[in-house]
Amino acid sequence: MFNLIRTGVLIAALTALFMVVGYFIGGQTGMFIAFLFAAGTNLFAYWNADKMVLSMQGAVEVDPRQAPDLYRMVETLASRAGLPTPKLYVIETAQPNAFATGRNPQNAAVAVSSGLLNTLTSAEVAGVVAHELAHIKNRDTLTMTVTATLAGAISMLAQFGLFFGGGNNNRDNPLGGIGALLMVFLAPLAAALVQMAVSRTREYEADKDGALISGEPMALASALHKISSIAQRTVNVRAERNPAMAHLYITNPLSGARMDNLFATHPAVENRIAALQQLAAEMGRDDRGYRPAPRPDFTEPSRGTSGWRVPQFSEGEDRRSRGPWG
Repeated sequence: MFNLIRTGVLIAALTALFMVVGYFIGGQTGMFIAFLFAAGTNLFAYWNADKMVLSMQGAVEVDPRQAPDLYRMVETLASRAGLPTPKLYVIETAQPNAFATGRNPQNAAVAVSSGLLNTLTSAEVAGVVAHELAHIKNRDTLTMTVTATLAGAISMLAQFGLFFGGGNNNRDNPLGGIGALLMVFLAPLAAALVQMAVSRTREYEADKDGALISGEPMALASALHKISSIAQRTVNVRAERNPAMAHLYITNPLSGARMDNLFATHPAVENRIAALQQLAAEMGRDDRGYRPAPRPDFTEPSRGTSGWRVPQFSEGEDRRSRGPWG
């Protein structure tokens, strides 16, 4: 119930920001048009934002035949979390990262990058997926996906202000061209601040709940360290083109060269790792995550392989009928 209330407050705040942008671009008429646009965007985001996000990030759905080990691991984790198995997607990028999306657990999806599968150990991949399942269980995915859609739309509306509301002879605009110009800079900043409010506390909660689902807090801590280190020097082209969606990922996918990093959408990795280390101590794990007795589960792929098999897609290929994996 608290998450539902918080979701409603955040969507209302972004809708109000829409109306403010419209007011400074076109006065009362602009505010009314912006309200209608915001209402339509909210409805679209609720039903279609997950599909749009997956498409914009280049995610390709995989099934149990294509990735049996990975799919079996997701099924096991979802069962532990008391969730239906989400759809599984792979993003073709060297940067290790992952995110979850969907308006509810029955319509959820988890997307992992090929870089994540190539770089992390099996237990670390499981920790990352468990983190994303925690977002789904806590109903964070709807809020984060809708926020990404609305933040991008707000930035787009502000840019339109330069062309349609920037004239000094616009009598409905209380500040004329100055108001429209201010919105171009202030509206994206305000949207970024809302994204920060959405993401930062939820990441700590998902880290804790994900560690409890997987039973391996130190594996998740190790994964966060690797992902953060590699992401700083590996460009995720899709994420760079759509920075409003950066808060969906488990760590910030934007390279350090971008100004977006001035507005961090994620808590410091060091603080997240410290919280996981404390949780591991409470669970009776040592600093390496060892426990008294191993429990057999999904943590290693079958057939003696040393890591997850990653799909290899080529340009122009029908991805739905992909043959053998690389």
